[in-house]
Amino acid sequence: MEEEYSIFKKYPTLEQASELKEILENEGIDCVLGDNIPPVDVTFSGNTLQNEFEVRIKQTDFKRAEEILEEEAENLIDQVDKNYYLFDFTDEELYEILLKSDEWNEFDYTLAQKILTQRGKSVDKALLNSLKNERLKQLAKPEGNQKAWIAAGYIFTFLGGILGIIIGYFLWTAKKTLPNGEKVYSYSEKDRKQGKYIFIISIIIFPILLILRAFMLF
Repeated sequence: MEEEYSIFKKYPTLEQASELKEILENEGIDCVLGDNIPPVDVTFSGNTLQNEFEVRIKQTDFKRAEEILEEEAENLIDQVDKNYYLFDFTDEELYEILLKSDEWNEFDYTLAQKILTQRGKSVDKALLNSLKNERLKQLAKPEGNQKAWIAAGYIFTFLGGILGIIIGYFLWTAKKTLPNGEKVYSYSEKDRKQGKYIFIISIIIFPILLILRAFMLF
């Protein structure tokens, strides 16, 4: 079975994504470009998505790809201007960059390590791995209670609307990709179970109501 590609990095422009794709492919890592533009640009949390271009690679290549980008960033460190904004960060703010490395680019992540080291702070592989593991645990947690969407799903289900099917399926199956490429379910087991019920009931009710409405027209 062919290994699935997972989102490695997201960029606001195609040029940035293509540049990363070229760097990784030059090192022998297969990449696929894509985007997250949905048919309807609204998330279940009510936020509007920012359209981004995604660089997808195989999960087994994530560690090597991260090493390649860190090496690229390391080569640029000596050229950084001393007025660069990270030099004004406190130690706590720099450690937060190390913790939330997925929210920062590779250059800032690498520079934060160097600045802390220059300040005499402890930064080693064991610490970095520990922070990454802690971050993965945080990001893997299911998103908050989905009572509002569960209620909406049941309402649309018994109204016979196709939205009940969509909401139920999304709550039941939605996944998110962690920084290491692993995919986990977005919602808790309890909410996913409700989504499954909504989906199944909607699948049963929807065609029945369609037939009843068709008979009412005659």
